[in-house]
Amino acid sequence: MSGHSKWSSIKHKKGAADAKRGKIFTKLIKEISVAAKNGGGDSDKNARLRTAILAAKTANMPNDNISRAVKKGTGELGDGANYEEITYEGFGPSKVAVLVDAMTDNKNRTVADLRSLFTRSGGNLGETGSVSWMFTKRGIINILNSSTTEDALMEVAIEAGADDVVIEDTHFVVYTDPNSLDAVRDAIDKKGIKMESAEAAMIPQNTVKVAGDDAESVLKFIEKLEDHDDVQKVHANFDISEEDMTRIMEGSEG
Repeated sequence: MSGHSKWSSIKHKKGAADAKRGKIFTKLIKEISVAAKNGGGDSDKNARLRTAILAAKTANMPNDNISRAVKKGTGELGDGANYEEITYEGFGPSKVAVLVDAMTDNKNRTVADLRSLFTRSGGNLGETGSVSWMFTKRGIINILNSSTTEDALMEVAIEAGADDVVIEDTHFVVYTDPNSLDAVRDAIDKKGIKMESAEAAMIPQNTVKVAGDDAESVLKFIEKLEDHDDVQKVHANFDISEEDMTRIMEGSEG
């Protein structure tokens, strides 16, 4: 589980930095709207919408914004854009494998933009299946250590169907089968344990270690992908040390 745990830690720290830059609201609104459009506006009956709303609340999005996004998806505020969900695959700097989850109303524009970003990074956009086999879909729930104890979390999570609970430096990570994510999240919520995030993610089976300038190049490339309006999530198999991660993140904030 060490590779899984490492990637979760990297995503957790990157996510916090992204939220500070205020980049996340637009993508969350799009996800809420698409979830409501595809599965209805009742979050009690729509697991994907529940997950999207949890992510929005974790990012401190106002309830009015969430409500409008749901209504936009269900058509109550007029017809929204007709987004298509596509996953692109390829290799970035240092031959890091990358999966890009996108929502787009113009596939030709999106694929041209992404191909350009991959090429300029020294990588290449690949065919479907070129790197997805290197990843496994898992449910991941992040919980601050201060919210509960390991024993209490382990008891409720495992009983609800979780596969494992891992201790990070500041938080617990609960891993589940994607099909069990909703049940485990609901069980944790009913116990009053505050979650920072709960999502299905693509976890790398093996990682590529990058350091120094290579690590900085990889993170800059991932950020450029995440900055694209059509990109919702980026999954990659890089492994960066705590020291390099802290140095690069602090440098980007300066």
